[in-house]
Amino acid sequence: MTTLTKQFKYLLFGLTFFAAQSATSAGLMTPKSANLPELEIKQHHVDVTIEDGYAITSVEQVFFNPNDRELEAIYSFPVPEKASVGEFTYWIDGQPVTGEVLEKQRAREVYQQERNAGRETALTEQDSYRTFDSHVYPVKPQQDVKIRLVYIQPAHVDSGIGRYVYPLEEGGVDEEKLAFWRYNSVVTEAFSFNLKLRSSYPIDTMRLPQHPQASAVANSPQEWSVSLHNGQATTEQGVTNPQTTPAIIQKLDKDILVYWRHQTGLPGSVDMVTHKEPGKDRGTFMLTITPGDDLATINEGRDWVFVLDISGSMKGKYQSLLEGVKKGLARLSEKDRFKIVLFNDRAKTLTSDYINADRDNVKRYIDKLENTSPNGSTNLYAGLERGIKGLDADRSSAILLVTDGVANVGTTEKRDFLKLLEKYDVRLFSFVMGNSANRPLLEGMTKISNGFSINISNSDDIVGQLMLVTDKLTHEALHDIDVTIRGVKVKDLTPDRIGSLYRGRQLILFGHYWGEGMADVSIQGKISGQKTTYSSRFEFPSQSTGNPEIERLWAYATIESLQNQIDYLGEDADSRQAIVDLATEYGLVTDYTSMVVVREEQFQQYGIDRHNQARVAKEQTARQQRAATPVANNRVDNQQPMFNRPRAYPSSGGGGGALGPWLLLLIPLLIAGRQRRNR
Repeated sequence: MTTLTKQFKYLLFGLTFFAAQSATSAGLMTPKSANLPELEIKQHHVDVTIEDGYAITSVEQVFFNPNDRELEAIYSFPVPEKASVGEFTYWIDGQPVTGEVLEKQRAREVYQQERNAGRETALTEQDSYRTFDSHVYPVKPQQDVKIRLVYIQPAHVDSGIGRYVYPLEEGGVDEEKLAFWRYNSVVTEAFSFNLKLRSSYPIDTMRLPQHPQASAVANSPQEWSVSLHNGQATTEQGVTNPQTTPAIIQKLDKDILVYWRHQTGLPGSVDMVTHKEPGKDRGTFMLTITPGDDLATINEGRDWVFVLDISGSMKGKYQSLLEGVKKGLARLSEKDRFKIVLFNDRAKTLTSDYINADRDNVKRYIDKLENTSPNGSTNLYAGLERGIKGLDADRSSAILLVTDGVANVGTTEKRDFLKLLEKYDVRLFSFVMGNSANRPLLEGMTKISNGFSINISNSDDIVGQLMLVTDKLTHEALHDIDVTIRGVKVKDLTPDRIGSLYRGRQLILFGHYWGEGMADVSIQGKISGQKTTYSSRFEFPSQSTGNPEIERLWAYATIESLQNQIDYLGEDADSRQAIVDLATEYGLVTDYTSMVVVREEQFQQYGIDRHNQARVAKEQTARQQRAATPVANNRVDNQQPMFNRPRAYPSSGGGGGALGPWLLLLIPLLIAGRQRRNR
């Protein structure tokens, strides 16, 4: 390991800090009236299936109304990373009724009309980037209400390590909302969490850092199962034996995080999943590209800019932040330089400019930070702007920003942050912390600067996450990527702007194709300014019905691209209508669409077609068929491998360790290197 790599690793490790915070639970149902006791969670059952490239999560809950009156309740669930809700089901007269997606205003009108008429109804909306909120009416006195939420999301592997998070912690960034709602996080009867992992490539082991008591069983090298449960777990399929195992989990106030690790020595590869129904000319595909490990190590020094949030929200966390910065500064070489920027309502540079990272300078500015008290609001834009200005074009730079991205004063519009970054030749890397962090803002900034973002849960194995980041920021990257497919007609490719690919990361592409046959697929990019091309040849099938879910994933990725355009250029009627059309066709809840449940006869009364009900049934059938067959191998470049080397794995060692449920991680947002270096 080079000296620089060691310094970088130690710096990142030193910047990890832990702060006590009272966690609040999510995925709960509360009365709309704050004067009534909260509903009791009787049962909470989670079933997850992770297959190559994506994860499907089904959450089924039973709530009990202890009040003596009929009421309206709200079910709130954090928006998981890049997740699209495809099903919300409400049990009416003991039968499950699946919702349909409408334009948001019409969905509200239907819900309100049904509520006013006293009929059973439910409405699921997205509260910006924070939560999915479902209104349910009526919840009758001394009776149960049963609901199911199903969402689908990409499941990427980074340096041979896969990661899945079931979010249960409320992010804690909306103080008004937290003050209003009262959360009951205890399951009184039964909780179960069952995860099935099916992979084209052998799995070495699995790990749940916050739930080591969980049962993780290898049914085969390519198929694993994980289970957590407590009490009598009742499901639609029947009832398990009550109290057959000791209680493992009952209080729902910490995320469930699952890691899996692929066996070493696996080749770089191209995997493809398709869906093309008989008689249809157009199909949908998901292409997962896992490069070989051919990105060289960077061996040069850097300037370090610490941009620290000292707003009032940092009270109770500031001393831990200070300890992290102190350790980070102490790990710098005396050849390095550093600068410290502080921001709350406004920004100021504590060090005035870059100073040498010698022992005296480090001690002097740590003393100044110790005499600083957090207060005021969060002017994120001012802090970022001050941190970016003055970067030395002759030296590599890293800017570390401590915040969750929830800007509340000064400039707060996403497009202004994006335009700021366009002015400077920088790379932006973000750790997005918490279930309510402003992921769209931070991820948008990283994308426009050709960087990357990593989401962090309080339940993460932090040392392992730092190892992955160290590898990326101490290695070259593939920049200016372009993908071409010839031989088969391909359109609607998303993302339309790929940017850069860093060590160990996968490239996931969605698109439509017409016809069938062999296609020539190539990836072009630059490494250290030199053009590089990877190519292969494989077949797009004439028929494929095993993975209908990727149609929703394509639609979600396309909607995300449209939303990014709106965030940058402003909303226009065409872009808004395009999102509404895609969301209603593919049954997705977005900022512009909602999912409404009414009695079956009322769908017909309102002229609402049951398209989503049919899609849900098709997806459920496909999942049952896949579960009954051996794990598929989705690699398509066997005959002509795109990469000559094995895929990347973490290259540096490190100890274990995980964050506890009452701890927070320092969120570094790293801006590294200059585009002129093409690294």
